Amino acid sequence: MELVSHLVIGVETAFSATNLLYCFIGVLLGTAIGVLPGLGPVATIAMLLPLTFGLPADTALIMLSGIYYGAQYGGSTTAILVNLPGESSSVVTTLDGYQMARQGRAGVALATAAIGSFVAGTIATLVIVLFAPPLAALALEFGPAEYFSLMILGLIASVVLAHGSLMHAFGVILLGLLLGFIGTDVNSGMARYSWDVPELGDGLNFAILAMGMFGIGEIIGNLGNEATRDVRTHRISSLMPSRADFRRMVKPILRGTAFGSILGILPGGGAMLAAFGAYSLEKKLSRTPGDFGRGAIEGVAAPESANNAGAQTSFIPMLTLGIPSNAVMALMIGAMIIQGIQPGPSVMTDQPALFWGLIVSMWVGNLMLLVLNLPLVGLWVKLISVPYHFLYPTILVFCCIGVFSLSNSTFDIYVMVVFGLLGYLFRKIGAEPAPMLLAFILGPMMEEYLRRALLLSHGDPLTFITNPISGTLLVLAAILIVMVLLPSISRGRVEAFQEEV
Repeated sequence: MELVSHLVIGVETAFSATNLLYCFIGVLLGTAIGVLPGLGPVATIAMLLPLTFGLPADTALIMLSGIYYGAQYGGSTTAILVNLPGESSSVVTTLDGYQMARQGRAGVALATAAIGSFVAGTIATLVIVLFAPPLAALALEFGPAEYFSLMILGLIASVVLAHGSLMHAFGVILLGLLLGFIGTDVNSGMARYSWDVPELGDGLNFAILAMGMFGIGEIIGNLGNEATRDVRTHRISSLMPSRADFRRMVKPILRGTAFGSILGILPGGGAMLAAFGAYSLEKKLSRTPGDFGRGAIEGVAAPESANNAGAQTSFIPMLTLGIPSNAVMALMIGAMIIQGIQPGPSVMTDQPALFWGLIVSMWVGNLMLLVLNLPLVGLWVKLISVPYHFLYPTILVFCCIGVFSLSNSTFDIYVMVVFGLLGYLFRKIGAEPAPMLLAFILGPMMEEYLRRALLLSHGDPLTFITNPISGTLLVLAAILIVMVLLPSISRGRVEAFQEEV
């Protein structure tokens, strides 16, 4: 009965006129940026963070989350029609989706992607409803030592699951921690790493760093790699799959949903890893693996279900533990901090309308996406035909307006540009910027929990090891470090990154 009462609170919040409007705006914008290659939800959410200042917390998070899971829908449209994945998680959809389009079954492929995404999103939201409350209740039993060790585990996991050189991953994590320490120490009142610059007295603003690293950095990278786009699409006839198609897609959708729901919870997992894993699983289970890559409907149903399920269950550790599982969730935590909300298990008890309203809005958003996705196919194809060098000036203007509005300071714009250049440099040397963002968010929190734990233990550092939960988390972190240092895994990371480049 308690769960029912919570869902009633969520329905009342999600179905308010304002929240319905912003949910619609979020999923519509998410679909659009999912269609556009190179932009993505991370850069978009980073650029929109300043706009959330004037919105209620529940409205802001509903809109931003709609952008995230809406982007998973949009990426499949151009992957199927023009063999151009708008999102990294839609790369695998091109293998069979585009082949179906070439065979005159573009409508069926699009419908399969939409149905799989809707079913996966609905089930994954149910997973959040069932598993988030007990996980939050468990997290309430955590003390400072447990939280510190949990954050160490989260940072190590982000290193393990990042691409490219291991040293690059550790380096950007360390840089993120150092950037998080800039400002005035809350305990001593002393300035740290501010170099007598008054504007740095309060530390770096999360929105500025994110907009620079992901917004400006993406723009510079895309301008250097803009390619000619072939937007010739195949004629879309019937959107309705046949009875045989439905029989073939049911099990892949369910397996992809289960696979994505599990991987979405893991730090660094999420949509892309889930999509590739689900595709590989279906190919191994298939009686006719030779059909994959030639227009197998299972090759569309499984990854599209997995990436949407992974996108939505990644909210579980963010909402219940205050630990971001990927870069988008780090931005969501940043949005909560901007709204004055401390991420963690207390959100469920202190902000029930926000917590349950966000969950119910996911059901509403997935229904909106199902209705929107297919009728707007023609519009999305026209959108991707616009050359990127016409789009980026508009993006730059909005970035500068958003950053200036934070404190009416041109200094913030200069800082954003510096981090934009740094983000581009990271991409050139093969270092992912996302772990740095996670470290920037978690660093100050780790410092505070470290101090509290040492105060409670009277300065005994062994408290992190003798505490059962904290010790277990640190052992898991050590195991991950040992695994990633194995020569075969380290070499595979670099080779995989070189293939992507």
